[in-house]
Amino acid sequence: MKSRRTALCGVLCALAAALLTLGGVVPAATFCAPMLAMAALLPVLEEYGSRYAAGAWVVVSLLALLLDPDPEAALVYLCFGWYPLLRPKLAKLPSRLARTAVKITVCTAVCLLLYDAIWRLLGLPQEPDATGIFGLVLLVLANVTFIVMDLALERLTLLWRQRLRRRFFRRF
Repeated sequence: MKSRRTALCGVLCALAAALLTLGGVVPAATFCAPMLAMAALLPVLEEYGSRYAAGAWVVVSLLALLLDPDPEAALVYLCFGWYPLLRPKLAKLPSRLARTAVKITVCTAVCLLLYDAIWRLLGLPQEPDATGIFGLVLLVLANVTFIVMDLALERLTLLWRQRLRRRFFRRF
């Protein structure tokens, strides 16, 4: 049983790291690749729990930071790749409005932290106009993308539970 767990985690971590690395080849994949990498690790979360999924996220994040030709995609995965671990806890909130508000708050906070970190890493001067209407539009688009990603993760989780799991874990 431990060998199966190790093999599944290893193969899915390699798949997630490969998706992140290949995302650096296509310029438009800066945000798609981290989402696909999150989806690749959903079976680890479903089968072995949040402890193993958190370990897989750390491993893939480190591999992405070391190997990914697109450092922005690696940073996006580092900042958002843990979100599938939070999703089951958010699902326990009683109100759909509360769940959505928490998700938007999480996305906004992570986006602002990521933006600040990139701004400081690049050593850019602080512009008071940088957070104007353009920044607000980008933040709104990031939140819309995050909500769509959340719906996709929900559907992919259901797909794993209802159809794909029995194909990968058949009794021999």
